[in-house]
Amino acid sequence: MTKLKTTQTMKPATAAKKLGVLLEATPAEFQEGVVSRDELNALQAAPPAWLADLRRNGPHPRQVVAAKLGVSNSGLARGGITGPLTTAEIDAIKAENPEWLQRERAVQAEVRKEAQRLKQR
Repeated sequence: MTKLKTTQTMKPATAAKKLGVLLEATPAEFQEGVVSRDELNALQAAPPAWLADLRRNGPHPRQVVAAKLGVSNSGLARGGITGPLTTAEIDAIKAENPEWLQRERAVQAEVRKEAQRLKQR
């Protein structure tokens, strides 16, 4: 007797996180439905225009903002960044290079250095 393979599905919030986009910025049909594993793979392999635009211009979720600035999520909070930012806003912060960003990048560099040291043990 063979088992029927069930289709794996996920909530739109989970799919948006896996795609690295802000759920609130996605189209309504994406937010209201469920996303199968196959649909997620198809979106990753050949992103539609709305997904490519969101990835390029934002608004970006916190984890993407943190990665683009080279700091941790906690570092964003300490720097006063609490919400999503667009690519233009991120570029403006990089160009301004405020003291908190310099400090948090230094902290992040130390964390990476320590992680590398521990890995080599």
